[in-house]
Amino acid sequence: MQMTSKRSWWIGAVATLLLVGVAVLSWQRQDQNAWDAGLVSGNGRIEAVEIDVAAKSPGRLTEILVKEGEFVTAGQVLARIETRTLDAQRQQAEAQQQQGVNAVATARSQLAQRESERAAAQAMVTQRQTELEAIRKRAQRVTDLASRGLTSEQDADDARAAVDSAAAALSAARAQVAATEAAIATARSQISGAEAAVEAVRASVARIQAEIDDATLKAPRDGRVQFIVARPGEVIGAGGRVLNLVDLGDVYMTFFLPTEAVGQLAIGTDVRIVLDAAPGYVIPAQLSYVADVAQFTPKTVETESERQKLVFRVRASIPRALLERHIQQVKTGLPGVAYVRRDPAAAWPAQLQQNLVQ
Repeated sequence: MQMTSKRSWWIGAVATLLLVGVAVLSWQRQDQNAWDAGLVSGNGRIEAVEIDVAAKSPGRLTEILVKEGEFVTAGQVLARIETRTLDAQRQQAEAQQQQGVNAVATARSQLAQRESERAAAQAMVTQRQTELEAIRKRAQRVTDLASRGLTSEQDADDARAAVDSAAAALSAARAQVAATEAAIATARSQISGAEAAVEAVRASVARIQAEIDDATLKAPRDGRVQFIVARPGEVIGAGGRVLNLVDLGDVYMTFFLPTEAVGQLAIGTDVRIVLDAAPGYVIPAQLSYVADVAQFTPKTVETESERQKLVFRVRASIPRALLERHIQQVKTGLPGVAYVRRDPAAAWPAQLQQNLVQ
């Protein structure tokens, strides 16, 4: 009798617990349905823009100045590649540049000399013209005197010969002016050539200097060193990766939504993200990207409605200001769920308004 009583008590207790469990489960399901009534959600992982810091030119890696997991700022030196060969090439180019500068100075000096010679030749032309005019007047007087018998014909012949000689001297002076003009043109051409050579060498110096500057690898933006690929002493090829950065100011979650839900959403729609690692916190975000082509549901992604095979890839970006305030806590690769309101005018459920990260 006592055993029967105890068995009845245990059966009643178990039945009561089952009823309570069913009631709780029913309540949770009803509450969940009410919560998700105006929402659409998708699973995804926190991602960020990754940047490969690579060598532009081949060379030997001499040092790495950062460690994996370290935060870096834009412009910070991350690594250096050996530049001894480039330094020698730059010194050679700089010496050639100096030679070119000297050649330009020499050509300009020669131009100045040729211009002085032209001035002297032009002065000689003026002098020969004056002499020719004087000799012509004298020859005319001698000829008039000879015609009246006041002087000999020999004097007249000598005067005419003097005119011819003065005319020849004037022609020679004019030829000298023409020669100096040609020399000046040649000197100017030499200056242009020397200056062009200097510019070419200067461009070579600038190119080599740019390669030397590129051998110092700097962070293109703020971020965190995710992993280091090469080590000091290794020879890096052109384009070879040295390390990888994560831009923690550009963090987002990529997930997939069914066609009917995507048709109701717009870029800029508010999104709430709940991470598996921190279920007690809600991260605000905004819809920043919707794929223009649907695709089949990836095997590793679960959508809210598995009956629909075609889904759109969407992206929810976390505001940069929020990321900067919590930069030490930002991590990539964390899985979670993104919730999107179908109706932007509707209020968020209480579960997605509590513990909202500010």
